[in-house]
Amino acid sequence: MKDRFSQQAGAYAKFRPVYPTALYEYLYQHSVNKDLAWDCATGNGQVAQQLATSFHQVFASDISAQQLAKAPPAGNIQYAVAPAIAVPLAEKSVDLITVAQAYHWFAGPAFFAEAMRVAKPGALIAVWGYDRLTTPYEYINEYLDYFYHQVVGPYWDPERKHVENHYRDLYFPAPSLPGPELAINDTWSWETMVGFWSTWSSLQRYRESTQHDPLPLAAKELRKRWPSGQMIPVKFPIFLWLGKATEVFP
Repeated sequence: MKDRFSQQAGAYAKFRPVYPTALYEYLYQHSVNKDLAWDCATGNGQVAQQLATSFHQVFASDISAQQLAKAPPAGNIQYAVAPAIAVPLAEKSVDLITVAQAYHWFAGPAFFAEAMRVAKPGALIAVWGYDRLTTPYEYINEYLDYFYHQVVGPYWDPERKHVENHYRDLYFPAPSLPGPELAINDTWSWETMVGFWSTWSSLQRYRESTQHDPLPLAAKELRKRWPSGQMIPVKFPIFLWLGKATEVFP
């Protein structure tokens, strides 16, 4: 699994989008027990923090110690540096497994083998991600597309294509169970949008490869298009795969 976010861990914790309450409500409704949840590739701990409000214990793992250092502590969350395919959890101990915007980094049978090892029979496994954002302003969307494709586009890892394809080309051991249609809806300032750009792995690779930072100029160009001093709506579509760890689930 690649580590593309340790360098910008602080910005990642501050500017990454927040998942909607409706997502968590669905997960809680379909979790038979709430003793232990495993948030795999927890990153800044956003999902783990939410799970901790409903589960007795949360185990939150990631390969980036720098990311975990930015995650807010909680008495019922255990953060641990561990790969997705080998975690220090007991067999048949977990009631819910979540993977948010990370499965494309380690997709494959090995993860699901580990998930099945630690999952209780009937435990819910939820894997989701979000695609690129849009705003109500087409001229802003056009510039966001330009920065994404033309400026930093050549510096995205190949795994980014899986996000663009909503994980349809990745390994899953069974078709997804029915789930809700969800999106992240928020209102952002120009500063937040630029901060979100600063978390992109493609931007870090651009800087490393060229010894140049394209962000100041891009931020200036975006500001010309941004409604002066305004917060504007942004929307990220969410794609979701759901499975149950049962005797017939391989």
